[in-house]
Amino acid sequence: MVRETGILADRSISSLFESGRLAAERPLDDDQIQPASLDLRLGAKAFRVRASFMPGPSSRVADKLDRLSLHVVDLTQGAVLETGCVYIVPLMESLDLPSDMSASANPKSSTGRLDIFTRVIADYAQEFDKIPAGYSGPLYLEISPRTFPIVVRRGSRLSQIRFRRGLSLLDEPALLSLHATETLVASATPNVTGGGIALSIDLAGDKAGLIGYRGKHHTAVVDVDKKAEHDVFDFWEPLYSSRGRNELILDPDEFYILVSREAVHVPPDYAAEMTPFDPLVGEFRVHYAGFFDPGFGHAPAGGRGSRAVLEVRSHEVPFILEDGQIVGRLVYEHMQERPSSLYGVDLGSNYQAQGLKLSKHFRIKSD
Repeated sequence: MVRETGILADRSISSLFESGRLAAERPLDDDQIQPASLDLRLGAKAFRVRASFMPGPSSRVADKLDRLSLHVVDLTQGAVLETGCVYIVPLMESLDLPSDMSASANPKSSTGRLDIFTRVIADYAQEFDKIPAGYSGPLYLEISPRTFPIVVRRGSRLSQIRFRRGLSLLDEPALLSLHATETLVASATPNVTGGGIALSIDLAGDKAGLIGYRGKHHTAVVDVDKKAEHDVFDFWEPLYSSRGRNELILDPDEFYILVSREAVHVPPDYAAEMTPFDPLVGEFRVHYAGFFDPGFGHAPAGGRGSRAVLEVRSHEVPFILEDGQIVGRLVYEHMQERPSSLYGVDLGSNYQAQGLKLSKHFRIKSD
């Protein structure tokens, strides 16, 4: 069944290319289309700029780059993007959306877990990561590595975009009804307010008491295109629960990988997104890459027990997190149709059935 509204599934994303609504500098990669999103690829050059910017309703991104660019970095053979710097990269993909279709973007899961701050920008944009209905033009990616310097190249995929027709968010009654039939989060008493369902933090840890990781400073570079390339302990400090207190003090300017207490389930006809910052629960950010494809945590797709990995950074002041504390909310949207492939075993997805898990770039030495 195809609904009039909802997030476009993989088959419909493919049809956008066939109809010319999506274009690219080179043919798509085989795995570029996900169940409910499209990975976006970096172009051949990066502009280092003085500061982040918004084009605004009367400017193209290229106009601002002419004024704000400090240096152009060639990405064709790979290049290092340094921490603390802001880069703007033209993307390979461009859009010519119909008048009834909008789009939104977010970092890929692996990007968020590396503490790489990314935002998609369109010409005349007044919001980051939001593409208005009917937009026709190029796309750009703002990149700012926060903890680790990174190596990227033409074709690297740091962000993803999804397309929607009409309004697709579930309101509170619909969310409660869906949870009653599908168990969206593994909680006996789900906290549902404002159209979102709460997730809490796990600070009890595993059998060894491991609760998360804190990013190290002054490390080597991370190559974003290579799996299991880097040793975990060269980049991360393991964190353990302390004397049964099951709490953690977040220090400003530190980056943490933590995990939700609850398992998360995204049924095949839905997609979900975590709110990245909720001042009602604390002055900290809990997620950069907050999109969950259809099938995440879905048992038939190999996802039983999948939990949400949290990319946490405190704002301004130290903040104490306690085990079981609410740290964010998931909002759900319905798909326009069920995807032909689900997140998980259908695609060999990296983070299905995950617990506490770093990005795919790291390995633990076996010797």
